[in-house]
Amino acid sequence: MTAAESFDGLPDAVTDVFGDEATAEQAYDLLTVDVPPAAWIAALETARDGLGCTYFDWLSAVDEPGTGFRVCAHLAALPASGGRVRRLLLRTTVPHEAAVLPSAIDVYAGAAWHERETHEMFGIGFEGHPHLVPLLLPEGFEGHPLRKDFVLAARVAKAWPGAKEPGESEHGGPKRRTMLPPGVPDPNEWGPLKGQLPPAPARPARTARAAADRPPRRTPG
Repeated sequence: MTAAESFDGLPDAVTDVFGDEATAEQAYDLLTVDVPPAAWIAALETARDGLGCTYFDWLSAVDEPGTGFRVCAHLAALPASGGRVRRLLLRTTVPHEAAVLPSAIDVYAGAAWHERETHEMFGIGFEGHPHLVPLLLPEGFEGHPLRKDFVLAARVAKAWPGAKEPGESEHGGPKRRTMLPPGVPDPNEWGPLKGQLPPAPARPARTARAAADRPPRRTPG
């Protein structure tokens, strides 16, 4: 049986190709196969050698609260001449408390940078990766920003390391009221520091000016 025939036989024959614990579904011309973490490398090798998926597109993850991190690799079998491209999304799920997978670089060398990005964005480890260091985030960045438990309010609770606002002085003087960035809640009401911070200063109430203090209204003439 050719690789194309094996591919077209899925998802009905998924357990014959990827093992007893594999499941599959097909929608919008994309075949999705889920395998357990222990079968991750074997499934990648099967996709490459058995289904002809020699093209590695990307690898990333999704944080599924209450389930774990779903690691996904998008692969493709390219036709030799004519025909159609067959696309495969291979997935596995690792628990939040043990987010580790073997590296796929020995199967698809192009996975190296994708695993580095997934490691820094989600905190997933890839055993056997020779250079699992940050790829996109600045040096010293704390946390993994694509995890669902990454709290944006942290940038409000921690002093911004940049320069002072124009007009502010080290020796007192008027200062601008501290503002929350758009979409970020009060860190004392939501997040890891909830209830641990002093209340934010209230904005002074605006008082109505007396009619005599208001400038006269201009009327069209």
